[in-house]
Amino acid sequence: MYAFILPGFVFFVVFRYIPLLGNIAAFQDFSPYLSFSGSTWVGLQNFVNLFTDPDVAIALRNTLVISLLQIIFAFPAPIALALLLNSILSDRIRRFIQSVVYLPHFIGWVILISLWQEVLGGAGLVNQVLQSLGMGTIDVMSNPDFFKVLVVLQVIWKEIGWGTIIFLAAITQIDPQLYEASVVDGAGSWRRMWHVTLPGIVNVIVLLLILRLGSVLTVGFEQILLQQPAVGADAAQVLDTFVYYRGVLGGDWGMSTAVGLVKGLIGTILVIGANRLAKRAGTGGVF
Repeated sequence: MYAFILPGFVFFVVFRYIPLLGNIAAFQDFSPYLSFSGSTWVGLQNFVNLFTDPDVAIALRNTLVISLLQIIFAFPAPIALALLLNSILSDRIRRFIQSVVYLPHFIGWVILISLWQEVLGGAGLVNQVLQSLGMGTIDVMSNPDFFKVLVVLQVIWKEIGWGTIIFLAAITQIDPQLYEASVVDGAGSWRRMWHVTLPGIVNVIVLLLILRLGSVLTVGFEQILLQQPAVGADAAQVLDTFVYYRGVLGGDWGMSTAVGLVKGLIGTILVIGANRLAKRAGTGGVF
């Protein structure tokens, strides 16, 4: 058993815990050429710059808006699809639908964005159809006002099928006698879903929601980075892309590390707080 656990343990130590030591750069004017020992110590100055930089405010606002939209719309989407799939009586049809909705999860963001560009871009399929009908065109992919909604729709399309796996597994653990008793009591399909299925998977829903809150300031680096040039930084700059442009490309490693450290602290606080609220509400929580 310990031999099987060892590779996973080594992975987390090497790629999760040891890199935490690099957070010391948040308190330095860090330079990769001078390393940690040669970089100048600046104390909390990077954090002062972080909270006074207008670019950080823009990135934080965009991050929170996109994350909130994802929690409201993208998080419940797999639950709704799992309930819908569970209501299908034919196993063959259910497996076929599952296979179809799983596929986008395995498509990389580069290919996925290209597909959306071919359909919704300025010269995409939709605009070609509109032109053939003598109507005006609209470039959805480069519209800053529609960008945040577009990001959420892309996440739903890509991950909704994959997200149903956990919920469908949770539904299978519900005691069938509960459904039989509800049928005897005259409950229809909607009432069985509301009073049997949803209460049966509520612990899983709460667990995943708590974990999602831990990454509330992470909304998808690659997806947004690929589309940012088309809509501009005001609409598409988030904390992850800010760290990339300011730290990796701009060389401000100290401030970028401070952003990552603040993100981690906020995520930890949200997970612990949400876990305590979940336990007080009577659900299992995470720990």
